[in-house]
Amino acid sequence: MNEKPDFSKNANLASTAPAFLSVWDMHSYYGESYIVQGVSFNVHEGEILALLGRNGAGKTSTLRSIARVGEPEVRHGEIWLDHQPLHKMTSYEAAAAGLGLVPEDRRIIPGLTVEENLQLAQIAPPIGWSLDRLYELFPRLGERRKQEGITLSGGEQQMLSIARALARDIKVLLLDEPYEGLAPVIVDEIEKTLIHVKQQGMTTIIVEQNAVRALELADRAIILDTGTIVFDGAAKEVLEDTKLREEYLAI
Repeated sequence: MNEKPDFSKNANLASTAPAFLSVWDMHSYYGESYIVQGVSFNVHEGEILALLGRNGAGKTSTLRSIARVGEPEVRHGEIWLDHQPLHKMTSYEAAAAGLGLVPEDRRIIPGLTVEENLQLAQIAPPIGWSLDRLYELFPRLGERRKQEGITLSGGEQQMLSIARALARDIKVLLLDEPYEGLAPVIVDEIEKTLIHVKQQGMTTIIVEQNAVRALELADRAIILDTGTIVFDGAAKEVLEDTKLREEYLAI
């Protein structure tokens, strides 16, 4: 378990904060079902972290717990983002603090065009991600800006969902199964985009069943098994460790 950071008001935060995002001893439940069992980890600014494990290991639950989306319920532990106590916040407050969750179902708003979906999410005035910059990052969206969002292809909807998160000038991008159902060529395109936003300093956590693709993209990997961390280290270590991949990722 990582040592608990000292975020007291009188502390020297620059020296005591171990990372940009810090999760400490987090326990989460769906009703009486104990899902996330004392998870602790740090994420550094600009890092891509792959959160991996078999089905039911607690990956999405961990991601949703960080995002404060309501379920699962975090009953113990602390979550800090850039010295802000997310564990004391509602989902709306956590989003305002800089978290951008891209859910598995994408949640494109029916009846709105691509541009209207982005404008609805965008802060005013935009600090980092203007519409022009988002269209430069996602040229397909620029070409379809007047098209209703839900009529896009699956890959284009995923691009729109990521662009909509970025439009809020977030600090951490949380991706839940971003490659699901997408053709490899579209996955390639999305990965190039994620590398580009990383180069701009974006911090990213990705939950993905396609573990090899996620590991090839990520700097670090955490592997969960029944709600606990069984590995936390460099992504390349997992790619090189056949036994670890077979035991916990079935690859």
